[in-house]
Amino acid sequence: MNSKIRELLKKHGGLSVDAAELADNADLYAAGLSSFASVQLMLALEENFDVEFPDNLLNRKSFQSIEAIERTLSTIIDNREVA
Repeated sequence: MNSKIRELLKKHGGLSVDAAELADNADLYAAGLSSFASVQLMLALEENFDVEFPDNLLNRKSFQSIEAIERTLSTIIDNREVA
């Protein structure tokens, strides 16, 4: 999951640094992730992981870091499996 997130960040994130070199807990907004880019990233994540972000997870905190994105995706996937 981590490598796929990094790949999508590189493609859609518009970061000022290489996504491959970021620490998992690095602040993506400080690295250049804009609101527009976070929406593009969200759409790419939804397509690649076959998920849909619920409204309650559409916030800055969910996209703050690679670690946060992994945690958010895991929550969505776990909830999907329970349903």
